[in-house]
Amino acid sequence: MKRLIASTVVATIAVSVAQAGELWRATGFEQPESALVDAARNRIVVSNIAGNPGDADGNGYLSLLSMDGKVIARHWVDGMDAPKGMAIASGRLYAADITKVRVVDLASGKLVETIDVPGAVFLNDMTQDSAGKVYVSDMLADTIYRIDGDRPELFVKDALLASPNGVFADGGRLIVASWGKGINKTDFSTAEPGGLLSVDLATKEITPLPGAQKFADLDGVIAMGDTIYATAYMTGTLYSYETGGAPEAVAHFKPGSADIGTDGKKIFVPLMGEGEVVALSLD
Repeated sequence: MKRLIASTVVATIAVSVAQAGELWRATGFEQPESALVDAARNRIVVSNIAGNPGDADGNGYLSLLSMDGKVIARHWVDGMDAPKGMAIASGRLYAADITKVRVVDLASGKLVETIDVPGAVFLNDMTQDSAGKVYVSDMLADTIYRIDGDRPELFVKDALLASPNGVFADGGRLIVASWGKGINKTDFSTAEPGGLLSVDLATKEITPLPGAQKFADLDGVIAMGDTIYATAYMTGTLYSYETGGAPEAVAHFKPGSADIGTDGKKIFVPLMGEGEVVALSLD
């Protein structure tokens, strides 16, 4: 999601997996930022930034993986800048691309539309609700937008979002993984680390999840049953959290773990600095 800024740290921290089993590892990507499961077609879509995450350079693209980690198409959809989080609704894939949202027809793999998001600064993760509306976080503007079809609108803007990164629709709420307060836009350090929040889809009320505040600069987030999983990009840590408890580290990678995906049983972790996607079993 961000440029890898701590190369000396990256070089010295080895990959280790605890409490989670690695199933496979796909390689050869260019700054993979997000891994989204296309359940209807039994495949995984991977977004590749392939450059500076904030540059409109035309280098970005989407790849396709099989569910067992085989590359189906390295360059499935080209013509993007720095695609990050994605969502699927009504047979279309939406991808956050700096200040725009790209729309791809899932059946043909064609880029069919670009949605301008007025006021957007740094669009990041995406998710879809049960009604087919999609949401996209703006990490550098404390904002989440909602898109209905091709119409973007401001959903919520509040300093409580604390640089919202990961978003995941879970019933009547959005789970939000915040990067933290007082973000430095040069190196993405924070004055205060982020945590997990809930945003009510009906009332837009923001609620910090108890016991899961100020513990890490968070990136991707998903929910599997009663458990929430979130990545901390700067440390490469995958956390699990259940209501009433505290976040627990279940896997450690090199820094660069970004917007995770799931098929409901496994977690797919893009590792930007390594150019890899890792599948984990949490049984």
